[in-house]
Amino acid sequence: MNEMNTGSLVAIRDLTKRFGKKAALDHVSLDIPAGRIVGLLGPNGSGKSTLIKLLCGLLVPSAGQALIAGNLPGPATKACVSYLPERTYVPGSMRIRELAAFFADFYEDFEQEKADAMLSSLEIDPDAPFKTLSKGTREKVQLAMVMSRRARLYILDEPIAGVDPAARDFILKTIIRDYNEEASILISTHLISDIEPILDDVIFLRNGKAVLSSSVEELRDTRHKSVDAYFREVFAC
Repeated sequence: MNEMNTGSLVAIRDLTKRFGKKAALDHVSLDIPAGRIVGLLGPNGSGKSTLIKLLCGLLVPSAGQALIAGNLPGPATKACVSYLPERTYVPGSMRIRELAAFFADFYEDFEQEKADAMLSSLEIDPDAPFKTLSKGTREKVQLAMVMSRRARLYILDEPIAGVDPAARDFILKTIIRDYNEEASILISTHLISDIEPILDDVIFLRNGKAVLSSSVEELRDTRHKSVDAYFREVFAC
């Protein structure tokens, strides 16, 4: 175990990732305590996806490090990080029942009863092939699988992109209702006004640097603006 002198669930110090001469992430230092829902916000090319991939162990840093529950990203953190990627990862021919069985086999912390209850509330036939579902329903199913784990950190990459408002409402309610309150959720999104009501904290990234890390309450008290309004001000063209 590699520990830092911090009580944070996620501790990031001077984290840097270069692709050739370009720094996609440039000496970022952040802390994410347990029990928080955190918005990871920034325009395209700001470094959000790079940070997520580093936390998930899908990329290796060029410098610095990130620790999750005291561990570098790797086998130990894969057991406590539940990740919803931006793109659909389920083979179209796979049936919903098979997807749940895959999660149950792969993750010891997967709660089949919770997954079954969420699928039942969606009125989804567990024998339905994934490819027969609408985009919004596919997003809901994938989120149900991810949120049915007893993880320490949930990383959700654009969980409400491209779905209708009703689907967004269901997804947001699921995020709030079905996570361990001792865990934290990191949500990357462009739909700030939709996600703002559930956020505790925000991180603004620009050109690979963290330009703001604040609680939503502090931001509103000091800036007298909503997260969405302040984001538009900071990243105005």
